[in-house]
Amino acid sequence: MNILWLKAFHVFFMIAWMAGIFYLPRLFVYHAETKHQETKDQFKIMERRLWFFVTPFAVLTLILGVLIMYEYGLGWLKASAWLHAKLTIVALFYVYHFYLYHLLKKFAADENTKSPRFYRMINELPVLALLAIVILAIIKPF
Repeated sequence: MNILWLKAFHVFFMIAWMAGIFYLPRLFVYHAETKHQETKDQFKIMERRLWFFVTPFAVLTLILGVLIMYEYGLGWLKASAWLHAKLTIVALFYVYHFYLYHLLKKFAADENTKSPRFYRMINELPVLALLAIVILAIIKPF
C-alpha cells in the first residue's frame, strides 16, 4: 500500500510541476510581444513567482520518483528498458526546467533576444515529451 501513496503523490507533484513549466513559456510569449515597460515589469514578477512556485514540485517529483525506484528495488531498474527511456526524458525535463530559469533571468535583465515564435515552440514541444513519459509509464512498451 505504501508504494501506491508514493505513486499518487509523485503523479500529483508531477502534474503541478508540468502545469507550471508549460505556463511559464506562455508568459514568455506575451512578455516578448509587449513593448510597454510597465507590462514587461509585471511579467517579470509573474514569471519569477511562477518559477519559484513550481520548483518545489520538481524537487518533490524527483524525491518521490527515487523513493518509488528504491521501493521496487535495483532488479526492477536493471530489467526495465522502458524505465531507462522514461528517466532519460525526465532528465531532459529537468534540463528544460533550468533552461527556463536561464530565460527568466534574461527577461529580468531586459536582455531577451528570442522571438515570440521561439517561446511558442518551446511551450508546445515538451507536451510530446510528456506524452512519451505517460506512454512509457503506463504501457511499458519494451
